[in-house]
Amino acid sequence: MDILKNIDLLAVGLTVAMIAILGVVVFLNDRKSITNKTFLLFSVSAIFYGVFNYFSYNYINANQETRELFVLWFIRLAVFSATWYSYFLFQFFYVFPDKKVVFTKVHKFILLPVVALVSLSALTPFTFSGIEKLADPGQVSKTVYELGFAFFVGSTFFLVFESLFILIRKTIRAKNREKNQFLLISVGAITTYSLIIIFNLLLPAVFNELRLIPLVAFVTIPFIIFTSYAILKEGLFNVKVIATELLVFALWILILVRALLSTQLQDIVLNGGLLVVLVVVGIFLIRSVFHEVNQREKIEGLMTELNKSNDKLWVANERLHELDKMKTEFVSLATHQLRSPLTAIKGYASMLLEGSFGPVEEKARGAVDVVFQSSQKLVQVIEDFLNITRIELGTMKYEQSEFDFKTVVETVAKELKPSVEKKGLQFSLEIDPAVDYKVVGDSGKLSQVVGNLIDNAIKYTKEGQIKVVLKNPSTLLDFAQSKPLGASKIRLEVSDTGVGIPTEVMPKLFLKFSRAGDAGKTNIAGTGLGLYVAKEIVDAHHGKIWAESEGVGKGSRFIVEI
Repeated sequence: MDILKNIDLLAVGLTVAMIAILGVVVFLNDRKSITNKTFLLFSVSAIFYGVFNYFSYNYINANQETRELFVLWFIRLAVFSATWYSYFLFQFFYVFPDKKVVFTKVHKFILLPVVALVSLSALTPFTFSGIEKLADPGQVSKTVYELGFAFFVGSTFFLVFESLFILIRKTIRAKNREKNQFLLISVGAITTYSLIIIFNLLLPAVFNELRLIPLVAFVTIPFIIFTSYAILKEGLFNVKVIATELLVFALWILILVRALLSTQLQDIVLNGGLLVVLVVVGIFLIRSVFHEVNQREKIEGLMTELNKSNDKLWVANERLHELDKMKTEFVSLATHQLRSPLTAIKGYASMLLEGSFGPVEEKARGAVDVVFQSSQKLVQVIEDFLNITRIELGTMKYEQSEFDFKTVVETVAKELKPSVEKKGLQFSLEIDPAVDYKVVGDSGKLSQVVGNLIDNAIKYTKEGQIKVVLKNPSTLLDFAQSKPLGASKIRLEVSDTGVGIPTEVMPKLFLKFSRAGDAGKTNIAGTGLGLYVAKEIVDAHHGKIWAESEGVGKGSRFIVEI
């Protein structure tokens, strides 16, 4: 056979073989998948399209009337197949990569019947009524177009552009590995679609150019090549083993047929030896691919187990969140229940000390004072716990109003000054009286922050001094820029000469139950909750709070900016 003179037959044979093998391999991989079924149907329609198209311009040697009838029917069958070719390719992109799809009513009761009607009309004179001019073998004959051809062109254009739209949309939405698969198929589909439209629709219908129609066998190859690469390289349908087996079996059969058809002893021995080599190599190749796929399946199994473990951890984590919420709610309830009797104890102890129930002996007064001081500390601890539960439950409320922050600082400092003097510490308060310290926020909560910082300084300072400074940032210069830091902030600094803060403690100082290493020696009763609550309150006011210290025994300084 002269291959150069039969290049179209070679193209048809190659294309049909590629489509048939690919369609069967994909279908056998998962017979229940709608994607695999649709791809098989597309493969069948593509095969018929290519075969009918080939025979429409390679007709039998007979009389004129028989040849015209032969060509006319194969052109009709080619258009019939082309209609279903376009539809099944559209459906393939519509369902890919799902295994199950519920089609819409429009798809089932409008689109599918229209496609069936257009394809059936292609077999009637409604689309092609006859042959206008019979061309020589290998050339395309001219047909008499009727109204049905317009319906064929319109439906095909719709299916082509709608399927391209679906494919592009899915490609854009895809991620990671799946995106690569879609991109490969998109390149092949767009190339094939473009060539089909040019060679089989635009040139024949608009320019009456029919010589390029036989190239339809070639233009299908880009889609087949890119889809094959996506399937085998990217693992689109996980058919590596099946494809390898089919390829090896096909080679065995080809060499066996050549050996059986050989007439000379030399050819028989050569083909027989080649068959033995291919059998051995093929077995090892199949075993190698099978081993690779098994390893991949094991890895995927491990990944599945890992995902299940992650799911279990997620469930356990959710359960821990629920238990933590229940714990928080219990602490809130318990502290609320403790608060009332403690308030009564503190109130009556205060009244006894004030002599509201008559004179109290000095010996008894000392005991009552211990009760009062202890209840005062316990009330503060309960208040901290209540604030924490409110923060964790998201029920902390802030009463917003405009107030003078300077007044808050002065009031808190005045209340705590006796405690400072009782420990023999020096206390200083520096506030510029000419500056306006108006703040919008919750004065009660911010008062609690100020009190917490000064109280901490008292607790953790054995000797020396405590210094409270309130500044307007407009007096604080950024020396790198030689300009004020900004008048929209005010800064509170509480400094002491106490135990200081170790460097390793500094990052977790404002966490719950966190305290400096030597803090327990100075203040056993501390809970490590005050700074956490203070930070939450400052954060809620869109401010900043932090601490500075040169190390253990060198004091510390707490700064609040709001």
